[in-house]
Amino acid sequence: MADPGDPAPSMKGPKPLIVVIKLGTSSIVHEKTHEPLLSILTLIVETAVKLRKDGHKVIIVSSGAIGVGLRRMDVEKRPKHLSKLQALAAIGQCRLISLWDSLFGHLRQPISQILLTRNDISDRTRYRNAQNTIMELLEMGVIPIVNENDTLAVAEIKFGDNDTLSAIIAAMVHANYLFLMTDVDCLYDKNPRTHPDAQPIEEVEDIGAIRADVSSAGSSLGTGGMGTKIVAARLATSAGVTTVITRSSLPGNIVKIVRYLQARKKHTATSSQHTPVADDEAEDPLARSTASLTLDAAEKPPLHTRFLPLPQPIRDRYFWILHGLAPHGTIYIDVGAHHALSDKAGLLPVGVLDVEGNFAQQEAVRIVVVERRSEPGPDGKLWEGPGVEVGRALVNYGMPEIVRIKGRRSREIEPILGYADSEYVADRENVSLLRKESRPVTPVLDKADDKGSVAAYENDISL
Repeated sequence: MADPGDPAPSMKGPKPLIVVIKLGTSSIVHEKTHEPLLSILTLIVETAVKLRKDGHKVIIVSSGAIGVGLRRMDVEKRPKHLSKLQALAAIGQCRLISLWDSLFGHLRQPISQILLTRNDISDRTRYRNAQNTIMELLEMGVIPIVNENDTLAVAEIKFGDNDTLSAIIAAMVHANYLFLMTDVDCLYDKNPRTHPDAQPIEEVEDIGAIRADVSSAGSSLGTGGMGTKIVAARLATSAGVTTVITRSSLPGNIVKIVRYLQARKKHTATSSQHTPVADDEAEDPLARSTASLTLDAAEKPPLHTRFLPLPQPIRDRYFWILHGLAPHGTIYIDVGAHHALSDKAGLLPVGVLDVEGNFAQQEAVRIVVVERRSEPGPDGKLWEGPGVEVGRALVNYGMPEIVRIKGRRSREIEPILGYADSEYVADRENVSLLRKESRPVTPVLDKADDKGSVAAYENDISL
């Protein structure tokens, strides 16, 4: 019998997929006793192995290190001091990966451990190394278990929550599906706990257009909630990843949903390629039903919400610039400079109106379009309006240099600075623009508004 850890054989059916499964702390340990939820963990293991047997590649993004550490040290409540949290994470992480290895070992499925901080993502070389390592593990038939390195991470280099980390991992490996496991079946238009008439939302094409209840704030052990999952879905779909929210206590739903969506996709492709037939053939019940056999054979999927990916996703280096780097400042540009960037030209100093922040050469900045004034206003600025963030860039000059050359011609750079590393403030290959259909760059969430609406999470686009 073949070892489940061996690379899956080539499939004659649906194309093999890369599936990322994100599990929160509340899915792994009990909120009050901190005991591992072995029943759920066992089902997750069985689900992952079933996906492997279907020929797919699986990544698990697993929280829970601090929760397991609490149980090991008999600590009742999650401490507030960073050093204690990091110590508990160090204690819990080794026990958590040991638990995963033990459970997967019963099914002879090899796993690996990968711990990351935002510093590992913000450095391009380390990002590519992580990407290559994960892809090689998948080719070897291994299931990577990924977590944030809470032992080393501090506020400045944390992802904030593993929902965001899972979205970045999914984009990094060009995953087909990202499953965000939570305590509800799907998104609802109202809170189902207080509104019996709440209706499920099965499919979302435009995240900004939905009106859904996102008031779930997560458990006392975790850092996420429904709002962070909306942000992760926004990020992942911008990279071309179909994102699914479904119930964590029923992980077997993942296999059913994947099989259904694959059958649905195959049915759609078959229908679009179907050759018109004669009228007498069209009246034949067998001929009429042939195109839908695949879809009918698939079991109707469990409740879930799926977010559809952008038709033209942001990939690789441009995704990394947008979502992998924390901006250190802001460059304000005029409309003409924005048009030039949209036409694949670089950012010239003549289009720069103002600079904020403290950043050095080759660091990331926000690009904000504002309206140019004909003459300086009372505040001394040459621009007005709130501005619209349109992308991110790696700059060729630091903030002090850009302050001196803003609004000037490129030929004036050397006389002003005494040198000219480039005629551009930022080369076009180092500029990543948000598309009109795209979602805002990785937001930081504090809390929802009183209504717990999606809009509360869309307004904050700062990192």
